[in-house]
Amino acid sequence: MDTKECVKIKHRDDEEKKRFINRINRIEGQLRGIKQMIENDVYCDDILIQISAITNSIKSLGRVILNNHIKSCVKDELIKGNDEIIDEVINSFSKLY
Repeated sequence: MDTKECVKIKHRDDEEKKRFINRINRIEGQLRGIKQMIENDVYCDDILIQISAITNSIKSLGRVILNNHIKSCVKDELIKGNDEIIDEVINSFSKLY
């Protein structure tokens, strides 16, 4: 890593980490379920329904993380006078939606 590169981190409390990890574990379970459906030659439309469910789960997790990001990281940076954070938020929205 270049020493000039800025490394950003976000300290999360244990409860927030637990909530995110639980959601990710459910998504991983959904993915394993789709893999098993493919292995068991399940009908395509049924697999697509499960893919849609996973997509919605991931989007929901992304919205929660973005919401937390705006309420903590972005807010803190704006208070510090860092208006460049607005470009980061715009970029985050374009990645998520």
